Parts: sequence; structure tokens; C-alpha cells
Amino acid sequence: MRVPLFLIGVLFPLSLLWGQSPPFDSSGGDSLVTEYFQKQTDDLTAATFAEIRTLGDWQSRRNQYRTQLLEMLGLDPFPERTPLNPVITGSVEHAEGFIVENLQFQSMPGVYVTANLYRPAKQDKALPAILYVCGHGAVRKNGVSFGNKVNYQHHGAWFARNGYVCLTIDTIQLGELEGIHHGTYREKMWWWNNRGYTPAGVEAWNCVRALDYLQNREEVNAERIGVTGRSGGGAYSWWIAAIDERIKAAVPVAGITSLKNHVVDGCVEGHCDCMYMVNTYRWDYPMVAALVAPRPLLISNTDKDRIFPLDGVVDVYSKTRRIYDLYEASDQLGLQITEGPHKDTQELRIHAFRWFNRFLKDDDSLIDKTAVKFFEPEQLKVFKELPSDERVTNIHESFVPAVNANELPKQRNEIQRASMDWMESLQSHVFRGWPTVDEPLDVQITSSAEKLYRVEFTSQAPYRLECYFYRPQANSKALSVHVLDQQQWESISPGLAAAMPEAFTTTTPDQARWEQICDQQNGRNTAWIIPRGVGPTEWSRDLKTRTQIRRRFMQIGQTAATMQIYDVRRAIQGLRSVPNIEWSSLDVTASGEAAFWTLYASLWTPGIDRLSLLDLPTKNRDAPDLLNVSRFVELPHVVLMAAERIKKMSLSKSWESILGGHPVVAEKITFE
Repeated sequence: MRVPLFLIGVLFPLSLLWGQSPPFDSSGGDSLVTEYFQKQTDDLTAATFAEIRTLGDWQSRRNQYRTQLLEMLGLDPFPERTPLNPVITGSVEHAEGFIVENLQFQSMPGVYVTANLYRPAKQDKALPAILYVCGHGAVRKNGVSFGNKVNYQHHGAWFARNGYVCLTIDTIQLGELEGIHHGTYREKMWWWNNRGYTPAGVEAWNCVRALDYLQNREEVNAERIGVTGRSGGGAYSWWIAAIDERIKAAVPVAGITSLKNHVVDGCVEGHCDCMYMVNTYRWDYPMVAALVAPRPLLISNTDKDRIFPLDGVVDVYSKTRRIYDLYEASDQLGLQITEGPHKDTQELRIHAFRWFNRFLKDDDSLIDKTAVKFFEPEQLKVFKELPSDERVTNIHESFVPAVNANELPKQRNEIQRASMDWMESLQSHVFRGWPTVDEPLDVQITSSAEKLYRVEFTSQAPYRLECYFYRPQANSKALSVHVLDQQQWESISPGLAAAMPEAFTTTTPDQARWEQICDQQNGRNTAWIIPRGVGPTEWSRDLKTRTQIRRRFMQIGQTAATMQIYDVRRAIQGLRSVPNIEWSSLDVTASGEAAFWTLYASLWTPGIDRLSLLDLPTKNRDAPDLLNVSRFVELPHVVLMAAERIKKMSLSKSWESILGGHPVVAEKITFE
């Protein structure tokens, strides 16, 4: 697609601004993870619509894509449409000729949605309607939240003054009942990823139920409903327009940009969790936009928006246009860029108003009224007292169903049958981000000292990882492997540096520690595995940076732990390929986070004789995050699967109360 000339001068400086500065430090592990995110994002971007050549290609896959999006929003299975139980708590009529009603409904029992409904005071027929979804615009007085609907009231008032019904709904983060949008961003609730939960799903569901409510209002023409909103509201406009065909026209404002902008250029750091689906199917964002086709869609943004940069917005538009062109509906897709920052500007509003007039009212006349605020916050408040049965503030605990950890198969044949389903679910929904084809390991011994070898192998480009192999008994056919997390690496590396100083440039050698390590091995052949993000490839120690690295992984359909598990698998494969070294028995030991990685890696690693896992978490909520895992298995299920594949397993005493009485466990697992 040829970029319009008026955009070229703006795109160039933005590409410099966002494309040249790496999101992390430019050395060591940070440099590697930056390169990794760039490569992964490039691959996913290139794959977008790669299989779509004809309209038939798209139409044959469209329902599948929609189902995938529902799953990534936590809406598959689709929740039950329970009674809305709407209540109008007050209304105000304005001299400009419109009425605003303060109302609430329940999208689920106890999930109250507070809203304002704007409509003309005089109406002789059903009118087009707009669902307005709010961005992050808090309005508080004396510690009381009036909802972000108050901040965006001028939109609803404009629509009502111009022949529409407009329902403006609060979001869970900044509504009168305040939930959480910042689980991974700020609150360290990484278990949201385990659960496959994103607040975007709740916002999308509230939009679905808002449409249900609008359709039941006699003032509304149910065949002419549009949606708009900006920033967070722009994102929610995308979700509802993509999943619900009742939306006949959409104007998402400052709510979408490319995967590259989010992951490589760092825009993810400016967004809370409500902006994102759990990207299980590894989409770039044009996939979301294309699901609106061929309905009228105006992609709207300003040219100096630092969290929705112009190059990414244009990229989304260009790729989405391919699908509209297949429908021969390019006149239904628009891109409007106005001057300004990330702000609700008048220019953005006017273009949106004209778009809806054109497609919902068949009206192409000029806009002669501006959008202005008429009401004090108190006039738009819904609740005098907040309901005691509300579930908004903790909806993240229950929105996505989770597997029951106490439901464990008791007999071996039951475990074997269940394991087939569990493994299929893990492969298709949890570890989908693993490479479909493994790269050559290219195992090499890069350094050696007396009885110690430094081995390098390729796990996944650009990660060429290292492990250390201690061989006191050349003729032994037994190997003991230790998987290290960062704390364990820092404990052992000074000793390794004493034995092999040329391989360590920043670690102070400790001969006494090396002698202690040798004594601890009791003459056994031993290897130490170091996954990505640990030791030589450690990521930043700045906590905020580490948080944003973890959030980037989710954007590309992975987690840090997902790929560290992959590295453990690959490292054991690599050790089998070390020249002139063979073994017939394999014991693997790990503790803490590394025990978690090793447990999962064992499911895909044949030939492990004994598995010793110390301080292994007992539930997903306390473990490293894996996308969607709590929908399918809890850690006791995974332990049972691993026990079926391994001759003997050792767990910490904390596991005895969970599995100690299990009839199969007694044969395989000891508790130490």
C-alpha cells in the first residue's frame, strides 16, 4: 500500500524515535533478550495473513480466528447470559433537549456495570445507538470514585443532541466500583497469565451485555449500533467490534498499534493489562482489526501519540486493508490521523461523529455542534451506596474457570488416559509458543580444565547457552544433572571460575568453593544446566525492567518460564551429544524455580531415571507463570504425569500432605 504523502514527514521521525533505541541495556543478557524479541516479533508479523490469498481463504478461517480471540479474552466457553437486572437510579433533563439516565446492570451476578444513558428528550422513532467505552479518566472527589464515564460525558451528550441514543459505561478499573487493570503491570499477579485471565475479557463481556441492554430499549434501533472510545476505550472498541456482529460501525480511537511497537519499541511499558488479550495464538494486531471486516471501521489516532505510534497504526491499517480489499469494501475502512498527543482532541471527535452519521444515519452533513460537558460529577453518579454483593473488585479471581486441583485420578490407567488430554492441552494452549521445528543443537566443548568442560549449544536463536560438565570418572555411565536458577548459579559460579578462570571474566574465583563442589559430587559425573535469563544471559536486575520483560513474553505468546523449560529440554538433549561422553542412567536435581522448569521439561524428556525436586511450589498461583495452564492442570496433575514417565521421584515434605495417600504415588515418589 502506498503511504499518503502527508504522512511521510511524520513517519520518518517516529521511526527514529521508536526504532533506534533498544528497550533494555545494550549489553549481556539484556542485549540477547532484545535481539530475541526483535526476531520473534519479526516472525509473527511476517506470518500475519500469510495463508490468506483469497476471500474464500479468509472466510473459511474467520470463525476459527474469532473463537481464538474469544479464548484469548477468557470468553471461551462463552459465559451464561444471566438476567441484567437493570436499575435506573436517577435522571437529568438538560435544556439542550436531551435526558441522561444514571443506571446500572449486572453483566454477571454481582458484576455491576455503572453507566449513563443519553437520549433525546423528544423522540418519535427508534434511533441509532452508540456504545461509548471509556478510557482511563478517573474522576474522584474526597476519595469517592464517580467513574470515568463522568470524564467522557461530552461524547454522550453530543450523540443525544444529534439524534442518537448513547450508553456510556464505566470500566472496572476506574468505575464507581473499582477493580484492577494492573495485575502484571504493578501488582505482581503473574498468576493472571496462569489463569488465562486479562481484564480486557471482562471489559469485552461488559460490552456484550451493554449491547443486550441497548437492544431491549424501545428507543434504540437495534440494527444500527456503533461503538467508539479512546485509549483504553479504543481497545475495548476493538474487542467488542471483533467478537460481536451487532456492532455495525466502529471508531476505535488510539486503541491499537503493531506488535512491533508494543514489544520491540517498548510501548507495552505504557499500557496496563486491559489493553491486551492473552496472546496464545501469537497474533499481530491486524488480526483483531480484520475481524471487523467488512463492516465500517475508522482507525483513528493522533500523530504524536507515544503509546500508539504512528508507524504501527499505519501498519495495522495497511494490513487490515488487505482483508477489506478482498471483500471489495475498501470504502468501509478509513484511517484518520490528526495532529496531537495521546489526548481526546476535538479533531478526533469530529471525524468519529461524521463516520457514524455517514454509516448509521446516512447523513453526510457538516458537524455544527461541538462536544461539551454539561454536568457536575454528582449528577452522573449511579450508586448512593455501593452494593455489598459486588464482585467487580475481585472478578479476576473467578472470571476464567480453573481446573480443580483436588480432582486427581487414582488409578494408573486413569492417569494414563487423563495424561493424554493434559498433554494435548499443554501443547496446544500453554506451550504453543515453542518452536515448531528445533534448530540444530551444534554442541561444542569450548573450554576444558582438569575434569571440567564448558559446553555450548544452541537452544533457540539467538540463545546459545552454556552448561558445565564435571567428569571425575571417565568410565562411569551415570550422570547427575543440576538445573540452576540465578541464586544457585551465583552460589556455584565462583567455584567453577576457580577451575576454569578463562571462561569467567567478571566472577571472582573461589578455590575453596570449587573443592567443596567436587566433594559434594562424591565422584559422580555431574552437569550444571543454565537456562536463558540465568547467569551469563541474566536479564536486568532492575525490578521494573524485569517486569516489562515478562510482559513482553506474553505479548508473543510465551512466558519466560515457558522458554526456560524449553532450554532445560534442549540442554539435556545437548549433553547427550557431547563428544566422547555417554551415559546409561540419568538423575536430574533442581530446586525452587528450577524445580518447576525441570518438572515440566521432564514431560518431554525421555530417559530420566530419577527426578529430585526440592522446594517445588504446590500450586500454580505460587509458581512461575505459564499461559493458560490453570485452565487445564494444577501442579499435582503435572507431578502425576511426570511420575508415570520416571522410575523414581523425590519431592519436598510439603508435598506429602497433597499426594502422600495417593495409591500410585507410593510406588514412585518419596518425600524428603
